[in-house]
Amino acid sequence: MTINCKGKLVDLSTPKVMGVLNVTPDSFYDGGKYKDETSILKQVEQMLNEGATFIDVGAYSSRPNAEHVSEEEELNRILPIVQLILNEFPETLISIDTFRSEVAKQCMKTGAALINDISAGNLDENMLKTIAALQVPYIMMHMRGTPQTMQSLTEYDDLVKDILFYFSERIVAARDLGIIDVVIDPGFGFAKTLEQNFELLNKLELFKMIEKPLLVGVSRKSMIYKTLDTSAQDALNGTTVLNTIGLQKGASILRVHDVKEAVEAIKLVEALH
Repeated sequence: MTINCKGKLVDLSTPKVMGVLNVTPDSFYDGGKYKDETSILKQVEQMLNEGATFIDVGAYSSRPNAEHVSEEEELNRILPIVQLILNEFPETLISIDTFRSEVAKQCMKTGAALINDISAGNLDENMLKTIAALQVPYIMMHMRGTPQTMQSLTEYDDLVKDILFYFSERIVAARDLGIIDVVIDPGFGFAKTLEQNFELLNKLELFKMIEKPLLVGVSRKSMIYKTLDTSAQDALNGTTVLNTIGLQKGASILRVHDVKEAVEAIKLVEALH
């Protein structure tokens, strides 16, 4: 199972790590932490040295009830960061966390490698056409509504069945436009209650039937720290536990804030096999 990033085939039969770099002031865990060039480059260098295959850059916070950010502001935040990273680390495979087609297009022109869309094309009617034109790997996540409304949209007839149907629809739409490399993300924490997040993790192996690489993003999320009655800052151990379960159930990519621990989890789970 491979995806083509800038002409380089990335083999996902061994799980890979995607390190998170939020350049938003209001991200739930690391908001405002990476404000200047030095801190950004230091964090990227650390993640690459620890074994990250991808660096996921986001300039629009998608945490519940996050403030809306204009397209212009998102571009102003993200383009200089992509340029900065590639100037210093030109081989970096940068993933762009955006649901806007224009942001995707501009970032690809600047040298990014793949797009990570929380809305699977539902928040911008031009997104799928843009991905098809760019011919880049596309991560499509399950979400309902927007980051501002999603937490009120948690009613499902059958959680896993509904999400599987959602992906089958979105994958057909992508395939019809000629999009080849698709990764699916079930969207832990997006339009799902605490209990639903654990139900999703418990049944995660069912997503193998889609026959697409699976991304798991549970890093320091509220399903961990609310269950443990702690905070995002103290949720690293819980993150590693759930990442390990995700790997055992078929995850191909772990999207994390803490790369070293995720890489170690992959090595240990691979040793079992």
